[in-house]
Amino acid sequence: MVSTYLSYDLVSRDLQASLKRVSKQTDVSREAEYYKANIAKVTSVDEFLDDYRLYSYAMKAYGLEDMTYAKAFMRKVLESDLSDEDSFANKLTDDRYRDFATAFNFSSEEKTAQSGTQVTAMVDLYTATMVSEGDAVTTETNYFNAMMDEVGSVDDLLNNDRLRSYLFTAYDISEKYYSRSLLRGVLSSDTSDSSSYINQTLGPQRDTLNTQLADAQTRLAATTDTTEKTTIQAEIDGYEAKLETIQKYYDMADAFQFNADGTAPSGGVQTAEQKATINDLYLSKQDRVSTATALNDADYFKEKMATVDNVSDIIGDTRLYKFIKTAYGLTGITVVTSTIEQILTSDLDDPNSYANRFGASNPAYLELAKDFGFSTDGTVTAGQAQTATQQDSTINRYYSTYNDDQDEADEEAISLYKAAISEVDSVAEFLSTKDVYNFALKAVGLDPDEVSQLTIKRVLTSDLDDPKSYVYSLKDERYLTLAKAFNFTTSGDVTAPLTAQSQGTIKSIASDYTVQMTRFLADDEKEAAKEKASDEVTYYSEKMLSIQSASDFINDERLVKVVLTAYDIDASTVTTDFLKQVFSSDLSDPNSFVNKQENTAWAEILGTFNFNTSGKLEARESTGVQSQGKVLETQNRYTRQTLEEEQGESNNGVRLALYFERMSHSITSAYDILGDTALLEFFRVSFQLPESFSNLDVDKQAELVNKYMNLEDLKDPEKVSKMVDKFTVMYDLENSDSSSSALSILTGSANSAGISADLLYSLSQTG
Repeated sequence: MVSTYLSYDLVSRDLQASLKRVSKQTDVSREAEYYKANIAKVTSVDEFLDDYRLYSYAMKAYGLEDMTYAKAFMRKVLESDLSDEDSFANKLTDDRYRDFATAFNFSSEEKTAQSGTQVTAMVDLYTATMVSEGDAVTTETNYFNAMMDEVGSVDDLLNNDRLRSYLFTAYDISEKYYSRSLLRGVLSSDTSDSSSYINQTLGPQRDTLNTQLADAQTRLAATTDTTEKTTIQAEIDGYEAKLETIQKYYDMADAFQFNADGTAPSGGVQTAEQKATINDLYLSKQDRVSTATALNDADYFKEKMATVDNVSDIIGDTRLYKFIKTAYGLTGITVVTSTIEQILTSDLDDPNSYANRFGASNPAYLELAKDFGFSTDGTVTAGQAQTATQQDSTINRYYSTYNDDQDEADEEAISLYKAAISEVDSVAEFLSTKDVYNFALKAVGLDPDEVSQLTIKRVLTSDLDDPKSYVYSLKDERYLTLAKAFNFTTSGDVTAPLTAQSQGTIKSIASDYTVQMTRFLADDEKEAAKEKASDEVTYYSEKMLSIQSASDFINDERLVKVVLTAYDIDASTVTTDFLKQVFSSDLSDPNSFVNKQENTAWAEILGTFNFNTSGKLEARESTGVQSQGKVLETQNRYTRQTLEEEQGESNNGVRLALYFERMSHSITSAYDILGDTALLEFFRVSFQLPESFSNLDVDKQAELVNKYMNLEDLKDPEKVSKMVDKFTVMYDLENSDSSSSALSILTGSANSAGISADLLYSLSQTG
């Protein structure tokens, strides 16, 4: 009979080769393929438990084969929340159940339109887009003003997309439905010339419409019939709308000085005043007040204040009035024109003046009064309503307050979005929830009023993994950004967000990391280590939700350490270059770097990440309730269990040795050994304790374990190897008779296969 030591050595000397041999066995490979193919179809605990081949395969893999019958018990294990210390699996003393629960994502994957990270990203995008829009308005205004000095003809203007877009925005002309020939004629017209294009083309139309409008107004005044009044009023509205359109073209013609043939005159195509007119129109069409708008408003204020000689000039000019109210923060509904008039005509030397009487509770009243020099009757010498210093004060106030209302509106929009998005559970709900729909579209730079909801629906239900899906056909990055920001399926339902790791995997690794960081520590030390680990776990759990690439992960030492520690790998021994090779590997290629590693944990780690070989975030082939890494881990565990079982058929000592070697990294205290029959037998045999040892009080047993075995040594693979070598010798001593090979080794006979009695004695004394 071959000794336990030699039998174990034969298997462990090249463990990977032994495991590979077992994995190729027909029954093992068949069950592995079945598991891989069918676990991806499982969507619930019931489906898993009802498929006996899947369920029993996993149970054997995690060393729970003898509990396969206890489905009700295992259901509680699988439904446990591993982030909750009081959950069922976490409260069980046998860590195998926690390990089993961590292998699946039955209770962890939260289906939501957006995760917390995605909501934050959407809010940030909205803010950035709003800022960008303001910057774009300034940029386009500066561009228009500069380039119009270079324009040599009408065609130069219409052929320049940016100039044309600026002009069309200013005059409300559709980019899709416009007549180039009409615009060319209009821009080349002199409205004072009766023979010009505009007067010859649009003039007759305007005359006809005016005649029709006058006739309709006469008929409206003459009739008393309600129905007829409604009909005629509709006619009037139509005529007025058409006249407004024609007037728009006349105004446009007046804003340029092109020659009749469309060329530019020697003095240029626009005066400064004409540019200012178009600038004003363009800025007035913007939904948001930009820096360009503020500067333009300030210029207008300075220009008008140079001619103001009465308070009524300010009150009667909507733009001036709004400028002053905004500058001094007097935008409340209680502030009306009479309020501003009384403030501006207050005598600050008179304690009973309006500004003095109400200034205590409204300091802005006094500030406004101080910055203007109107007399109590509202008059002032033209151009002397403000000194240069006072005017600078007003303008600077405006610059600091012009977008306050806008910022407040943005904050409210963000607040409403955050509240509403949590209730969205389908694309249909998204489309019907105004606070969500408008916010999201604006965030990516789309105008909710110009995009059809059908288009948005098709975008959000596009398959992002299919390059032929609808969203890609639009060839517009804004739509793709929108689609990627939400977690909708092609049927319009919500699903779990695509993150670097699934929520279940994140919780599993966090749990394993905490276990590793608190191994073998006394109560006080353990509590301190647990708190420190908790900080790292919190960082890891939050940060992993925003990781977008393999390089993001690799370059974050804290994240790397958590993952590697969870897999019992010393992060300090792993280089960045090695990690880069791992994450650029193809798991499906048996010859890839990661699959050639002796430690299969590297393939298991890579399989928990949703990165492609280029390191980009990309959904892996669906593996259902397990990540690809956990499927690999389950298959590797099953193969290892099978190897140990096969060895146990001929020598149970070899099985115990292999089992201890495998479980050594998960032992955290003496009680882990005492609670596991196989580990307890390994310990008892190693130190030649009688079988009655198990009858002692459990705390006494724990004391003996700690006395004979330095548990800290379990962190060192070499010391674990020596423990196993000692066990194999002690096992043969306990289970062999005088004719056994073990005894022959001990006595140094010719059949000792080169193992000396001195070596065996040395091994027996180890520990």
